[in-house]
Amino acid sequence: MSNIVRDSEVVELNGPPAFRYGERVRAKRLVRNDGTYAGKEIGDLLVKKGEEGVVVSIGTFLQQFYIYGVEFLESGNRVGMKRRELVPVWIDEENDELPSALQARAAS
Repeated sequence: MSNIVRDSEVVELNGPPAFRYGERVRAKRLVRNDGTYAGKEIGDLLVKKGEEGVVVSIGTFLQQFYIYGVEFLESGNRVGMKRRELVPVWIDEENDELPSALQARAAS
């Protein structure tokens, strides 16, 4: 059997992807190579927290999550990321919310 630990009971695939092709996103955390990124050593830095990138592909993982292939602009790395690891560039990354000006407009 497999020792894969699912980090959520939510099945994202029941709805549409959170991001679209070409959408600009920001990494919510630092990402290091876990051994699945070819050409880099395990533990090498792939993406810095706050680094911006563009969604270039959308796949799935474990029939549960969308995986977004993101081309990060500063590092030049293309990394697969889950929804919880990304935020659109126009959203406040600390709170994962719309900026206050847009919140007021959305509420009305």
